[in-house]
Amino acid sequence: MKLRLPIHRYLDPGQTLGEVLGGFIMALTFTLGARLLTAAGQFETHQLIVAIVGCNVAWGIIDATLYVLDKLFYRSRHARFFQALKYVRSEAEALAAVEEEFGLEEEPLAVYPEDRARLYQSLLALSVRATPARAGLRRQDFVSAFIVFILVSATALPGVLPLLFFADANFALHVSNWVLILLLFLVGYWWGRYTSAPPWRVGLTATLLGVLMVSVAVALGG
Repeated sequence: MKLRLPIHRYLDPGQTLGEVLGGFIMALTFTLGARLLTAAGQFETHQLIVAIVGCNVAWGIIDATLYVLDKLFYRSRHARFFQALKYVRSEAEALAAVEEEFGLEEEPLAVYPEDRARLYQSLLALSVRATPARAGLRRQDFVSAFIVFILVSATALPGVLPLLFFADANFALHVSNWVLILLLFLVGYWWGRYTSAPPWRVGLTATLLGVLMVSVAVALGG
């Protein structure tokens, strides 16, 4: 049982780590890209700092907006499903709809067919008798969206701080890149603690995939 952090009241560990990982990858895209441009004499510290911070803040706003829209869509879809379930012509058709909506095929569980059938029967009985809740947004959705914005925006700081503290821009860029790469590993390692895989393997995979994605983005001019 892993320690439940206060932030997990609003975002589950997968969402939290995904946002942080994405933020580091975006920052690394700028710092690694700037490192390649340094040889051509096109590197300017102030512009790079503005670019990193601006990009992460912009994506923080975008991710927060998409989070809210995703919550609204998810609730609206389920409200429509439960409403339509009340007017299904036969129990067999209703059970088939429940199984399609709440199927266990992708779950890491070996469920006996009879247990699965009982679960679907229970869900159907509950769905028919219950009154669907209003498919709107809640206060927690906006709090969670704000946390998403903060997470993505704050991940710019590790890449920016070396550029502010070191007078040698080239050395600062080296430090920034290695700090972000190390953080990719640490975030992956932390993520691995919530899975059945060895944390070091998840950390290494996150690092390699992150660097690969950044390399592709830089190569394509992103």
